Amino acid sequence: MSFANEPVPLLRDLIRIDTTNPPGAETAVVDHLRRLLAGVDVDLKVLGPDPERLNLVARFPGRGEAPPLLLHAHSDVVPVDGQQWTHPPFEARIVDGHVWGRGAIDMKGGLAMMLSALSRLAAAGERPAGDVVLAVVADEEAGSAVGARYLVNEHPELFDGVEYAIGEEGGAGIDLPGHRFHPIVVAEKRACWLRVTLRGPGGHGSRLAPPDSPMARLGRLLGTLTGTRMPRHQTSAADRMLEVLAGALPAPLSEQVTRYREDQTGDPRPDGLPQREALRLDSVLRHTANPTIVRTTEKINVVPSEITVDLDGRILPGGYTVEDFVGELRHLVGEDFEHELLLEGSMVRPERIRQPEFGGFYDTMADILAKADPDAVPLPMVSPASTDARLFAQLGIRCYGWLPLKLPAGTDYRGLLHTVDERVPLDALEFGTGCLTELLRSYR
Repeated sequence: MSFANEPVPLLRDLIRIDTTNPPGAETAVVDHLRRLLAGVDVDLKVLGPDPERLNLVARFPGRGEAPPLLLHAHSDVVPVDGQQWTHPPFEARIVDGHVWGRGAIDMKGGLAMMLSALSRLAAAGERPAGDVVLAVVADEEAGSAVGARYLVNEHPELFDGVEYAIGEEGGAGIDLPGHRFHPIVVAEKRACWLRVTLRGPGGHGSRLAPPDSPMARLGRLLGTLTGTRMPRHQTSAADRMLEVLAGALPAPLSEQVTRYREDQTGDPRPDGLPQREALRLDSVLRHTANPTIVRTTEKINVVPSEITVDLDGRILPGGYTVEDFVGELRHLVGEDFEHELLLEGSMVRPERIRQPEFGGFYDTMADILAKADPDAVPLPMVSPASTDARLFAQLGIRCYGWLPLKLPAGTDYRGLLHTVDERVPLDALEFGTGCLTELLRSYR
């Protein structure tokens, strides 16, 4: 029995449900999906610690010939405050061949593709080799406390036997000289947000501030963090990514990437890549710490004696700890500082995290992409951002970011996330739905 074969109408319905986080109110999406799935052969569970912010876990039965497969998507979206949209962000208008609205890409579009793929399989009278567990979770945009974190900590039995998972990130084409690449995210960095406090002598604004004043220290701190990179650490996933890039790019860029991969001490960054892709590549080879918020006195005639700086830190995969990260940060800055940990993408069960696997399930995804877009190259990717995959991975599940979108050449996919005029092409939704449908058919 089909229920939502076409992703576009479903996405438009989802965008019109305002789940801006905060406050979230994701239960409205859950209620919509319960109505959509009424009468479908599926085991539905609705649960969560906050009745206004519920999660839905739906198990679609398979043939019992393979382990369950997890598809996870979040139902919340980031705010639109202060943004001047060309089209209203919660009306889901179709203009110029795109669906416009908050969540079109991040990630109600992905949820619509997942549901449409499941519906198409049902309409064809087919069942996948194993059960498919669809988890529609709240709160991903603000730490996942009432969403994936709650499910993993309080209801891990819902995911018993799951070997592989598909979630956001990955799939959207990247245009580099000579080739289009379709990323498959095999690992991701995790967040480590810090508040650094700088203290020292202050006073009247008419007097020169001493070199150890918080403002002087702030200048040095910001100059270092924005002008100097942290040490490089080449994980196995990043090494495979560089290997594939070097093998596919034309000369002389391929030789530059090869040197970049092999010379980890000199760090000769490839200069033939577009700047945004070079920076993205650089960010998955080292921990990063971006200063984002500075707070101090609001009096113009007062030299502050205390300043706080919030840092958006991101820690590489591969077993690195908060202590490793802070130690490198202190060494880079060259002076001591007080810090408070605001948020850590903590590993509750680090012993269950599995290394990326190349072959088997990964090859299935790569083959589907290669057939759907023969001119593109599947690319294993480390994501500089973190998703709910970091939590499901603690159940021993191998998690991948794979929501294929064939975007127009030159599209800055990441530039559409969390910003004004988020939108997705209609044909990109169809492309992704087709790929996901084929994955459900091919999964073993």
